[in-house]
Amino acid sequence: MADQHTIVRVTGVKKSFKLGATDVQALKGVDLEIYAGEYLSIMGPSGSGKSTLFNMIGGLDKPSEGKVYIDEVDIAQLDAFELAWLRNRKIGYIFQTFNLIQVMTALENITLPMIFAGVHNDAAVTKGIELLDLVGLDKRYNHKPQELSGGQQQRVAIARSLANDPAIILADEPTGNLDLSTGEEIIKLMNKLSKERGVTIITATHDYKMLNASDRVVWIEDGLIKKIEDRDQLNIDVGCIRMA
Repeated sequence: MADQHTIVRVTGVKKSFKLGATDVQALKGVDLEIYAGEYLSIMGPSGSGKSTLFNMIGGLDKPSEGKVYIDEVDIAQLDAFELAWLRNRKIGYIFQTFNLIQVMTALENITLPMIFAGVHNDAAVTKGIELLDLVGLDKRYNHKPQELSGGQQQRVAIARSLANDPAIILADEPTGNLDLSTGEEIIKLMNKLSKERGVTIITATHDYKMLNASDRVVWIEDGLIKKIEDRDQLNIDVGCIRMA
């Protein structure tokens, strides 16, 4: 990475919870630095701690021990208002199930985060249209989610994640509910946005095709990081998607 500015820093993070009478250690002491502008994939089997680590980075859960810093701010120390501000302004989220509001149009789904951030309605609509154009949905402004395919809904979700110009996009299994071809399109789109906009993309995924878009891959197993590989270290044949 040319830019080695650390935007996310995870230090000594542990997470445990009760499952009946059993104490489960989801994370057992994780240290990780994520650089501004990189595309990083967190990979591992179900139950490895992958999603738990992802939720810690996104401020969706708090560590039992350790710290998570975003731009050197310890997010566990933020109050509810400050954390809401961080999520709205600094982080964009993309979910496997799209999480679009069903009664709203594509454009309304995208403008909503901007309205919450205090953007004037006219400016939000103008930017929402630009974002839909960016993700290839220039003819779908007024379509509701049920009128869109899965791939189109995920494109709306990607546009929504960019609404407030976040420094970080967190993508949780973004291709999990998509067919092979559509999943490849979404990976290419996310890679393009990362390179052109300089946004940091962090994805938790089972999709090995994501390796071809990633600058680094964090392999997690049994609550611990087993290894971190740069793109040129990856030697798995995943039916490569060629990235422009």
